[in-house]
Amino acid sequence: MESLYFRIGDYVAGALTGTLTAMAVRMVVGSQWDMVLAMLAGMVIGMVVHLLLMLVLMPLLGGFEVMMLGAMIGMYGGMLFGMRDSMQHADIPLRIALAVGALFGLLVVFGVRWWDRQLRGEVFALSEEDLTSRSGCHGSHDERKVGSGQLHVRSDDPR
Repeated sequence: MESLYFRIGDYVAGALTGTLTAMAVRMVVGSQWDMVLAMLAGMVIGMVVHLLLMLVLMPLLGGFEVMMLGAMIGMYGGMLFGMRDSMQHADIPLRIALAVGALFGLLVVFGVRWWDRQLRGEVFALSEEDLTSRSGCHGSHDERKVGSGQLHVRSDDPR
């Protein structure tokens, strides 16, 4: 099972990526920019922010999680923030722009984690003792060996 440290870390990394992307895009894109150019520049800026932040966060949270979530937040957030700043740069204060960036990062992390749970179903980590007590358990269960215990995947699919 995934520890609470990694769950909280994913959300903190998402909020940080969104905030830093919004700040970097805000510093470069102005209200005089064409919206399409601002969107493309925001995407590039978001990818650069994500790659730099990835170097710091990968040893702490793992490569796959940081890369997948950060790429989505950096690229799509950069595009959205670039378009927003080209249209309403003077109307939106910096603190609101950064808060929107953090919120965007949190929503992306939540959405990806929710979708992952929908695809995988419920996963329970069972000890050897639990497995021996459930040895008579029949039904739609898939057991895979993981370390010293096993994963017990419960599927509601009748196949």
